[in-house]
Amino acid sequence: MAVFAQEESKNIVDLWGESAKTALGFFWKSGWAFVLGYMVSGAIQAFVPKKKLTSHMGQSNIKSVSLSTFFGSISSSCSFAALAAARSLFLKGAHFVSTVAFMFASTNLVIELGILIFIFLGWQFIVAEVIGGLILITISSILIKLTYPKKWIKEAREKVEEESAEEEDFDWKKRIKSKEGWFLVGKKFVMEWKMAWEDILIGFTIAGFVSVLVPQSFWEAIFLNGMQGELPDFVIRLENALVAPFVAAATFIGSMGNIPLATVLNENGILFAGLMGFIYSDLMVPPLVNMNRKYYGTRVAFYIAGIMYVSIVITALILNYNFDLLGVLPEGSRKVAEVTQFKIDYTFWFNIVFALFTALMLYFNFKTKEMDSGGGGHDHDHGDDGVSFKRIIVYAFALIVAVGLIIYLLF
Repeated sequence: MAVFAQEESKNIVDLWGESAKTALGFFWKSGWAFVLGYMVSGAIQAFVPKKKLTSHMGQSNIKSVSLSTFFGSISSSCSFAALAAARSLFLKGAHFVSTVAFMFASTNLVIELGILIFIFLGWQFIVAEVIGGLILITISSILIKLTYPKKWIKEAREKVEEESAEEEDFDWKKRIKSKEGWFLVGKKFVMEWKMAWEDILIGFTIAGFVSVLVPQSFWEAIFLNGMQGELPDFVIRLENALVAPFVAAATFIGSMGNIPLATVLNENGILFAGLMGFIYSDLMVPPLVNMNRKYYGTRVAFYIAGIMYVSIVITALILNYNFDLLGVLPEGSRKVAEVTQFKIDYTFWFNIVFALFTALMLYFNFKTKEMDSGGGGHDHDHGDDGVSFKRIIVYAFALIVAVGLIIYLLF
């Protein structure tokens, strides 16, 4: 019995070390992508005057929704920042349909997410993400128009009108030629990291441990992966699309942190409908639903979540059937072990190059502190509820990974 207990303990220790190594591998593989994405995002936020765009979002027509989609796609990928920005647009007179379109675009069509999807899942999934994102926004816009709760939205607008923060207006041509403008890019870059690093750390750590500790049979049971032939294909695809958002919500992490976990699901044979439903459900996590509740009230928050859920399910099924019909259905060909391995390849050199860019951005951010005006901009509101608890969880996850790496290296 003593020998058996020792062997079992050794296996647990080995799994811990392997899980930590896999989590770090996810960080390593995507480090340069985050830097590139946040540099581009910082530049867009610094040089694109938002005030001129919001004046064209006051309708629910194709023009306003299209502009909101474009505006969202060039905004921050941080889910909390997306909701805060959407509230700001709603406050300034954007139509509710356009506001929701902005929410979806800013978390599903941003460049950072596309780069991560390319790294971990492949180019086919980028195509699916973009096409599906546009379908998702179209369906949600139609659903909102059909079910528009005028009284609820009126009350929600009255609720957010208590705030009066104004976006600055500026001449982007002058700013882009000034050193202060580029220093502001560094400030925005740092702000992006401050908003996203907790979700990234939690998400990548969960993905590392799930990929090692959770058996394939678990995912097969949840997503009916072994029921082909016993149940109609439509039933299995529908079940995958219906269940995936709840799995995403259970992770409590946003879009950037969810992509490594999507890689784990992909490796375990989850259907395309389920995988895309999982990726699109970043705004379904409880902290973000609660944030919408604080902004717009309980009824509107759950209304948004309901519209989101129905739109995600329909979009996932449309993508699955049409990609299958065209014979371009992506397959789970990328293995987690292959993605997370450490070797001298393009990832190694890209991480070195973008580490230098990070140093440059940090220098630019330091220079903004020396400027009197600060170049405009303000920190996004993440909501205060549960922040200290979340920080404890983050530190706990960091400690778990650190100890696991020591175990991996020494045993």
